[in-house]
Amino acid sequence: MSLEETINADLKAAMLAKQEASVRGLRAIKQAVLLAKTSGGGSISPEDEFKMLQKLVKQRRESAEVFQQQGRADLAGPELEEIAVIEKYLPQMMSEEEVRVVVKAAIAQTGASSAQDMGKVMGLVTKQLAGKADNKLVSQLVKQLLGA
Repeated sequence: MSLEETINADLKAAMLAKQEASVRGLRAIKQAVLLAKTSGGGSISPEDEFKMLQKLVKQRRESAEVFQQQGRADLAGPELEEIAVIEKYLPQMMSEEEVRVVVKAAIAQTGASSAQDMGKVMGLVTKQLAGKADNKLVSQLVKQLLGA
């Protein structure tokens, strides 16, 4: 079953169960899938679906962060609820410790020793962990381990 079929079935179930947060999140995914299909020629690869879902989560995280900084918990709440719905369709992300092990291995492999070598390490790690870890976390760990 494709992502679109899964989303349509889950959306129907959420509407019948009157789960507002699920309906909002699923409609956002459905909208993004339809937009990608119409602009991309009719079908989307699983990798593109995955990137699209990650982008939706990232947008909502940034919005929720801005709302929380402005003291608008009433607006941040729905964003966080939608993140939870969208993340159900993403593969499980690696833990910080698992990412740290990969980053250490990449540092050893590239022979990186200072913050100037961050680009080499990031390039290698982001290829290895594409879709398995948040790039923000990877960047943080690389900076930390290189002593930047």
